[in-house]
Amino acid sequence: MAIAHNRAAHDRVGGAYDAGHPEIFNETEQARLAQAVAHVVGLARLEGREARPADPADVLDVLDVGTGTGNLVRHFLAHDARVTAADLSTALLDEVRARFAATGRVTTAPLNGRDLRPLADGRFDIVATYSVLHHVPDYVALVGEMARVARPGGVVYIDHERSDESWTSAAYREFLCEAVVWPRRRWWFFLQPSRYWKRIRPRLEWRRWGNRRWMPEGDLHIWPDDHIEWAKVRAALEAAGCSIEMQTDYLLFEARYDRGVWERWRARTADMRVLVARKRA
Repeated sequence: MAIAHNRAAHDRVGGAYDAGHPEIFNETEQARLAQAVAHVVGLARLEGREARPADPADVLDVLDVGTGTGNLVRHFLAHDARVTAADLSTALLDEVRARFAATGRVTTAPLNGRDLRPLADGRFDIVATYSVLHHVPDYVALVGEMARVARPGGVVYIDHERSDESWTSAAYREFLCEAVVWPRRRWWFFLQPSRYWKRIRPRLEWRRWGNRRWMPEGDLHIWPDDHIEWAKVRAALEAAGCSIEMQTDYLLFEARYDRGVWERWRARTADMRVLVARKRA
């Protein structure tokens, strides 16, 4: 049921996804993401690759798991990679084809929400996912699948998932209290029907009557008692023959934040994690 809901929800959103996620599609987060992808590409091109010799001109094969509208695709294309964009949603795969078909370096693949079949073992130089694991019922199994389809010496890259500490961090809560800027409200603000409809509409969603954690886009693991557990992610990667190369937490920038406050706090607290692993040869 969760998989079907996730697919239908993202089919409905389609190409409008970007506009609904300003926390992702803003200049600051995209610049951070560009740096992260460049680091991952550099790791994948290090010497010692078993499949073929290290060569900066060599074309990397990348799998983007849960591609959405192609957020990661665009960044990997900037490094002349070949990208297989995979997703549950046929509408999103149509969007990716429309955006990137002219490059000649993007193919699409449907996902089933459980594993990465029928993709072959050891197929890709880089297997990447961004802001996806929290949508997947068995995200630990998916991490193992990501390692399976990475080639020996290849890289598994996971980004934009809440860190364990952020759920209980007093510093992070203090940051939010200081950083979130509420728009100035004039008298006519209270006369806008849309303001009240936004509050009423979720309560009319019948699927939420039986499940208070039902989310429009199929988010699952986004709660203090049900979230991405990084120890399990690491264990799944290590069990699949991977070594952790990098684990870094960062403070996501959102448009609702005061920029100066975010700058002051970014070295003092964090809410998101990026993890990079290499599959042993």
